[in-house]
Amino acid sequence: MNQISTESFVPTGSSRPGNNTRLHAAAQTLLNAAGIRINGNAPWDLQLLDDGVIERVFARGNVGLGEAYMDGAWEVERLDEFFYHLLRAKIDDQIKPVRLMLHALSARFLNLQNHRRAWQVGKVHYDLGNDFYAAMLGSRMTYTCGYWKDAMTLTAAQEAKLDLICRKLQLKPGMRVLDIGCGWGSFMRFAAEYYHVSCVGVTISREQVQWGNEHRQGLPLEYRLQDYRQVDERFDRIVSVGMFEHVGHKNYRTYMEVAHRCLRNDGLFLLHTIGKNERRSAPDPWIDKYIFPNGALPSIGQIGDAADGLFVTEDVHNFGADYDKTLMAWHRNFEAAWPDFSARLGERFYRMWRYYLLSCAGAFRARDIQLWQWVFSREGVEDGYRRIS
Repeated sequence: MNQISTESFVPTGSSRPGNNTRLHAAAQTLLNAAGIRINGNAPWDLQLLDDGVIERVFARGNVGLGEAYMDGAWEVERLDEFFYHLLRAKIDDQIKPVRLMLHALSARFLNLQNHRRAWQVGKVHYDLGNDFYAAMLGSRMTYTCGYWKDAMTLTAAQEAKLDLICRKLQLKPGMRVLDIGCGWGSFMRFAAEYYHVSCVGVTISREQVQWGNEHRQGLPLEYRLQDYRQVDERFDRIVSVGMFEHVGHKNYRTYMEVAHRCLRNDGLFLLHTIGKNERRSAPDPWIDKYIFPNGALPSIGQIGDAADGLFVTEDVHNFGADYDKTLMAWHRNFEAAWPDFSARLGERFYRMWRYYLLSCAGAFRARDIQLWQWVFSREGVEDGYRRIS
């Protein structure tokens, strides 16, 4: 399908006759490829509730689409399925508003995750409130993809993921482990409890440090409010689960150099990260504006480049389809708990958060984005590393 240029259309508010009709016709032409109808009857069909939605999308891409949803201007019965159909057909590639070009260029050429800006995502996203995340994530407070191979519940999937990481790292009692981007400490508590190791975790969220310290339960755990670039000591093992998405391509090599200097010669380093299929693609502008400021998904090539000459890649494991199930479980928890937070956070936040969780579920379902676990060693495991699953 040829890309439709938004320059051929007049922006919202134009008085040119037939402009609205032409835009709607162009939008339906695009959506036909995804099996989506405007005001149709399928659960994934787009229901327009207010004027100007299509104009906002052509003018501002996913930012316009997301903001119109937050405003209540459109609805769909199954938001996750809407995005699955949209992204599976690659409709997002067909709309490239000129006004979003600056966002793409900034992400490509500027270091949006430098020492000063790296703290923004902690304040905006992770410090929303520990009670809010506890309600959505469950008892272990694990904000990363579960491993659903043999699991039937969210708790079982998260514990299976944590155990999988421990086994891939070949943890042994007495080892000292560094967790880069430790979140609320779910891996650290699990590893200390079941594998009898001590852990140091670094995060840029004050709320996460507070939670971690309140739930140490006598385990040998240390939480630090610290940028990963400041860590300079040796560990037997290093793990990083769901943090690399905040590092940015300008800092990938620095990140790997930090891990290299902190890992003992015979150690293992596991990197768990969401990834994208194309090296040159820009971060999603709506996600960047409303959910994860300065976020950037790496490609498999960018990770390889960053590790070049520093590590031996022992294993790469993709279970990105499991993130769909994880996000849908979080969404069910969020919906069930929403009455407790509605007065504090408001209707616009509710629609924003639904859009975030369900659009991401659709993206993983469409295999538009991936989830990888990489296992690295400094010098190569003698006799070879054995795949664990």
